[in-house]
Amino acid sequence: MANTVAREPRTVIRGTLYRGHEGMWSWVLHRITGVGMYFFLLVHILDTATVRLDPELYNVVMEAYKTPIMGLGEAGLVAAIVFHAFNGLRIILVDMTRWAVRHQRALFYGVLVLWTVVMVAFLPRHLMHVFGG
Repeated sequence: MANTVAREPRTVIRGTLYRGHEGMWSWVLHRITGVGMYFFLLVHILDTATVRLDPELYNVVMEAYKTPIMGLGEAGLVAAIVFHAFNGLRIILVDMTRWAVRHQRALFYGVLVLWTVVMVAFLPRHLMHVFGG
């Protein structure tokens, strides 16, 4: 007589290695935007400090920032700041209220909608200035 052992079915992980749901993507984007803003501030402090060291070098650096590539970088910076701010408010709500914990998926999509509205309002005017319109 053979003994048979029932096995549990295997769990299939869908999405990415980290299971890829809204909470994970919110976390990843929050970290990426935070690090990006940190490096922007570091460069901003260094380039502003050049005015004390060599005013002519400061003028050269400022002229380099008036290129279309840097204008696109400014748009990316604004996109990062706006997402980071709205997502930070979502995180505060999730930390402070039980309601937000139950509705964090909807809140994440709310952050994306608000971010899209702000960027749609910002980008046309900004890009007109960047590309001379």
